[in-house]
Amino acid sequence: MDAQAKKVALRAINYGLFILTAADGDELGAGGVNWLSQASFAPPLVMVAVRADSNTHALIERANAFAINVLAEDQLEIAKAFFGTSTIEGDLVNGYRFERGAHTGAPLILDLPYWFETRVTDTVKRGDHTIFVGEVVNAGVRDDSALPLSLRATGMNYGG
Repeated sequence: MDAQAKKVALRAINYGLFILTAADGDELGAGGVNWLSQASFAPPLVMVAVRADSNTHALIERANAFAINVLAEDQLEIAKAFFGTSTIEGDLVNGYRFERGAHTGAPLILDLPYWFETRVTDTVKRGDHTIFVGEVVNAGVRDDSALPLSLRATGMNYGG
């Protein structure tokens, strides 16, 4: 296989950019993800790939739950705050206010326009990422006029 062709072809897949959050009791975590997709209408399922060596991965495994916070197209700077290690100080995660999700306890970032909470139904462990399938158990909209941030619009790549 031509490694460069593989990289370019796989990077042609369209993705959004999201903040995944998780909680196990008082331990909270958050990180940027882009390999996310809806997988079923009934029940409402999503699937997300999470780096196997990340703190959020460990939290998801323990809690069997996670939340997705959807970034608006003008929120790249917020996204960048979640590319490294998370810091939690009171009601701030990486400097942004949050409330705890009613169903998962995961942080729901107040500045972001959309969010949903999930309960993990299935896990696929392969390679350097784990696929978590989650049933959506709660969702919210703070600004229904916001267009979601796409990875391509940022000029960044994660894939290939």
